[in-house]
Amino acid sequence: MQKQMEKSCTLLVHFDKGGPSLANEIKEALEGNDVPLKIEALKKAIMLLLNGETIPQLFITIIRYVLPSEDHTIQKLLLLYLEIIDKTDARGKVLPEMILICQNLRNNLQHPNEYIRGVTLRFLCRLNEVEIIEPLIPSIVENLEHRHPFVRRNAILAVMSLYRLPEGQNLLDQAPEIIEKVLSTEQDNSSKRNAFLMLFNCSQERAVSYLFTHIDRINDWGEQLQMVVLELIRKVCRSNKAEKGKYIKIIISLLNAPSTAVIYECASTLVSLSSAPTAIRAAASTYCQLLLSQSDNNVKLIVLDRLNELKSSHREIMVELVMDVLRALSSPNLDIRRKTLDIALELITPRNVDEVVLMLKKEVVKTQSGELEKNGEYRQMLVQAIHTCAIKFPEVASTVVHLLMDFLGDTNVASALDVVVFVREIIETNPKLRVSIITRLLDTFYQIRAARVCSCALWIIGEYCLSLSEVESGISTIKQCLGDLPFYTAAAEEGEAQDASKSSQPVNVTATSSRRPAILADGTYATQSAALETAMSPPTLVQGSLTSVGNLRSLILSGDFFLGAVVACTLTKLVLRLEEVQPSKVEVNKASTQALLIMVSMLQLGQSPVLPHPIDNDSHDRVILCIRLLCNTGDEIRKIWLQSCRESFVKMLAEKQLRETEEIKAKAQISHAQPDDLIDFYHLKSRKGMSQLELEDEVQDDLKRATGEFTKDGDDANKLNRILQLTGFSDPVYAEAYVTVHHYDIVLDVTVINRTKDTLQNLCLELATMGDLKLVERPQNYTLAPESSKQIKANIKVSSTETGVIFGNIVYETSSNVLERTVVVLNDIHIDIMDYISPAYCADAAFRTMWAEFEWENKVAINTVIQDEKEFLNHIIKSTNMKCLTPPSALEGECGFLAANLYAKSVFGEDALVNVSVEKQVDGKLSGYIRIRSKTQGIALSLGDKITLKQKGAA
Repeated sequence: MQKQMEKSCTLLVHFDKGGPSLANEIKEALEGNDVPLKIEALKKAIMLLLNGETIPQLFITIIRYVLPSEDHTIQKLLLLYLEIIDKTDARGKVLPEMILICQNLRNNLQHPNEYIRGVTLRFLCRLNEVEIIEPLIPSIVENLEHRHPFVRRNAILAVMSLYRLPEGQNLLDQAPEIIEKVLSTEQDNSSKRNAFLMLFNCSQERAVSYLFTHIDRINDWGEQLQMVVLELIRKVCRSNKAEKGKYIKIIISLLNAPSTAVIYECASTLVSLSSAPTAIRAAASTYCQLLLSQSDNNVKLIVLDRLNELKSSHREIMVELVMDVLRALSSPNLDIRRKTLDIALELITPRNVDEVVLMLKKEVVKTQSGELEKNGEYRQMLVQAIHTCAIKFPEVASTVVHLLMDFLGDTNVASALDVVVFVREIIETNPKLRVSIITRLLDTFYQIRAARVCSCALWIIGEYCLSLSEVESGISTIKQCLGDLPFYTAAAEEGEAQDASKSSQPVNVTATSSRRPAILADGTYATQSAALETAMSPPTLVQGSLTSVGNLRSLILSGDFFLGAVVACTLTKLVLRLEEVQPSKVEVNKASTQALLIMVSMLQLGQSPVLPHPIDNDSHDRVILCIRLLCNTGDEIRKIWLQSCRESFVKMLAEKQLRETEEIKAKAQISHAQPDDLIDFYHLKSRKGMSQLELEDEVQDDLKRATGEFTKDGDDANKLNRILQLTGFSDPVYAEAYVTVHHYDIVLDVTVINRTKDTLQNLCLELATMGDLKLVERPQNYTLAPESSKQIKANIKVSSTETGVIFGNIVYETSSNVLERTVVVLNDIHIDIMDYISPAYCADAAFRTMWAEFEWENKVAINTVIQDEKEFLNHIIKSTNMKCLTPPSALEGECGFLAANLYAKSVFGEDALVNVSVEKQVDGKLSGYIRIRSKTQGIALSLGDKITLKQKGAA
């Protein structure tokens, strides 16, 4: 099989090797007259040959019994057989029996059936032996004028492959002229495409000449021919930039072609060739048109990727098309919607922000219909997008904040949480909206059902209720949502304490029996699911009718004492503020005692046996603190509660803004060119005869040259770091590899040097991979002269972010002993995970959600010589190529302890989360853990290995 793999072949099929008996069976079947049996036997023979078996005795049988057959399937299989058999001897001479084949091929080329002619011509495209092809040249040329297009199109390809052979130009030097003549008279689109392809590959000037002669009819050419024209244009423009303008005009005319594939290729070609605004605008409009007209989600995602690339290089043009891009939100696919919003948000300017926000508002309203199951998730994305717009352009906040506040009671908790965080930020950054937001929040507070949303809303009420009416309204809203006090009656407590297991415990989620029906407070039976539903508001604990139960009451009665502590803090702030704005002391004292009663009731509930879990210590201490504060308030405490909290929040927002602006500044400071680089002033030349597009293109090229966009990233030091030594200096063959990693591909550029005085024959680089790597093609065999070198390329595909290993050997024969093969084992090449992950940002809430969801965790103990926590954190960030999400302010000060979250994204869209927890010991050493979490095992393990390797020191 190895021998066979070394040859180029169009077919590769695995087949278990058979013994001599199988060869005899095949021979018998071929000699018979049964056509189906002959077909099966021929298939088996081909499979055996493909898998390295040599069956020389079959050749004569096939010549005698198979060659004369008129069956089309047999003729097709016969050509496959002829393709894979050895046609030359050990010295490279054609075997004498091939004359028999040659005669058969000539007969086939003159066969009355067009299918036989066509497949034979196609077979000749894959034949490299000049001695076999030479006698057939007249028959091949004759078929160029055959009446059937199938024959003509294959004849053209046969002429092309013949002309491209090493001695092809001597065999048929008139080929380009003949094909040019065929092209001028040909009517069939496929044949025209093949003829133009032949001229493109073998005589480029003729192809260009034909293109410009028939330029007015280019839109009527078939899709296949138009694709080859675009390929020709790309090739010509790369080698001859001066004539780019006239070719770009051809591409722009092709943008009106009926084929979407051609239109897409035109847009890609325009972007790759020109930076002229007219050309880029045409390409971007084409992409937007494809985005709407194509129903396939994969096509939409690819087009969005192209638009994203345009956004980074030609933002000012993309800004004009932001509304066209947003029309892709009509697709129900969440990935498409997410990508669309990401692109649109970076194209927002003061001129288009109103339009964009109006569109997003319409989309938010549409999600209320509830037709699609993912509406909640989509609404969350829209809320985040509107939030971003409102922070960048505060003037639009007033138009959206009230609409979004309708969703505070959303069943999708993440969406509701995003809304409340948005409201919290807007109320600080837009002082004009404070009164209306507070009024609306107090009106809709009772609708909020999620504890986390309630907590945030209570903080807003506590901080921003400033006037007398707002403070009083805030206190009454909280009281209303808490319901009547106490939370349960003393009689109920006695009854429950005596028989807690029978009535109150089944009501609670944690205590429900898994199988038996639960007994509710009113004596009725219920299944477990029904009991679960009542858990939010246990009837034994609620006084009065169930319909009047407020959201805060039901959440606190379900055991959420953290929320209870937040309620206590909010009431404390409101009462302290009431003291400042309410002249009547009686009213203040009344509000204060009511707040104290609520807090005491909460503590009483937390310590009662009615709930299965008592109040936690943190919440208990916080409520006690609030009680003490209301009983005895000092000026210093008042200042902390009424001013410092707000100041901290303002500082947090300012830091967030500063971080974003610093990142933008850092991006802007990257230098594109050296100050002493040469600039060519092309636009001082004459402009006669140049169209507006050509002129734009010239100017843009000059600008690119001036800003260094044409220069390659020639970081030589970095290149040297990527060279890996594969063999030792004393080995007869020295090899080293330069590894290039580009997203899904790894290219190994291996330099092999023969250090002996012998000629090395059949030298082959044999590679194998471990992990999610796959060798694309096997490098071919080479003959290496004494003390000469050879460059061998190997392509490897990557399918996930995982540290892979490439290992292998170099195998060769020496001229002194052909039978003995020498093997040189190569060093392993480890593909680094760092080539696949890049720093990325995600919101704190998103990080926490992913941290909770991801199932793979790798815990690495800290073991380092570094003695400073911050220095160690910076070392880990640098080593892992991740972004620190913890703001610098949170890492300030010296306390001997540090915790930080890091985040990165891979080229495959996978998330990598890292939490670093470091503590300084008494002896000055650092201890703690680094936890890595990811969705896939590969990232968690590979990052863990990387950190273990790099954390020792600052190496």
